Amino acid sequence: MTRRFAAAVALAAIGAGTLAVVGPAQAAPSRTASSRQAPARAEVDFTGIVALSNCSGSLVRGPRSRDTDAALVLTNGHCLETGMPKGGQVIVDQDSSRTFTLLDRTGRNDLGTLRATRVEYATMTDTDVTVYRLNTTYAAIQRRYGVPALRLSTARPHDGAEIRVVSGYWRTIYGCRSDATVHRLREAGWTWKDSIRYRPECETTHGTSGSPIVDVQTGQVTGINNTGNDDGERCTLNNPCEVDRSGRVTVRRGAHYGQQTYLLARCLGPDSDVVLSRDCALPTP
Repeated sequence: MTRRFAAAVALAAIGAGTLAVVGPAQAAPSRTASSRQAPARAEVDFTGIVALSNCSGSLVRGPRSRDTDAALVLTNGHCLETGMPKGGQVIVDQDSSRTFTLLDRTGRNDLGTLRATRVEYATMTDTDVTVYRLNTTYAAIQRRYGVPALRLSTARPHDGAEIRVVSGYWRTIYGCRSDATVHRLREAGWTWKDSIRYRPECETTHGTSGSPIVDVQTGQVTGINNTGNDDGERCTLNNPCEVDRSGRVTVRRGAHYGQQTYLLARCLGPDSDVVLSRDCALPTP
C-alpha cells in the first residue's frame, strides 16, 4: 500500500510550495484538412481534492447524488484511521470525526477543513476503499469554497485510457495511460479484483494512496490509487503480485496500481447512501 510517508526531500518540496505534474507531455498530432477534430479533454487540476493526515482523497458524488445530500470523501480502505480492515471485513456506518484539508484548484492553497460524521463504507476485500460522510452538503461546500465534487463514473474503465492520478497529500498530479486490467492483485492478506495497472510514467509513491484516478476524456473518476511493488518481493506488504485466471503469479517490481470505482458509483443512492442491495456488487458485511 502507498500510504506511508515518502522521502524527506519530497516534504521539502511541498513546504516550498512546489507542485509537479509527473509524466511525459502528450504531443499534439499535426492537423490536416482531412483530419477529424480531436475529442474535448477535461482540464484536470486539484478541484475537489483533499489531503488526509496519511493519505490522499477526493470529494465525490454519484450519479444519483443531489446538491442537498451530505457530501462524501473517497480514499482507500487501508487509510482508515482505525486501522486496515482484514481480508473479508466490511465496515459500514462507523462513527468518525476525521478531518480533511480541501485544496484550491492549483493545489498551492488550503481552502478549509472538512469533517466526517461517519464511515459510510470501508473494505479491503475485492477493492480498497473508504467512503466518508461529511457534516455538510455538496451545495454548502460549493457556496463556501466554490468547489464542486468530482463525479464517479458508472462505466468500467478501459485499458489505454489517458489518466491523471491527483494526490492531495503530495499536491502532485501524475500523468500516464492505464496499461492493463489485472485479474487479481494479491498483497499480504488482501486480494483485489480487476485492478488498474499504470504505465511506468505514473510513479506514484507512499502518501498517494486514495488519490482519484481521473479519465482525461471525461473528467470523471474511474478508479482510486492504492499500491505499488516497492522491492520486487512476491505478494508481500507493499509488494503486490499479479495473479491471472490460470493462477499464474507475476511480480513486476516498480509497477503501480489502482482499483476501479464504477461498482461503487452504481451502489450510491440518494442521500449519499451506499445501498448494499442485490443490485450492488460490492462486498457486504
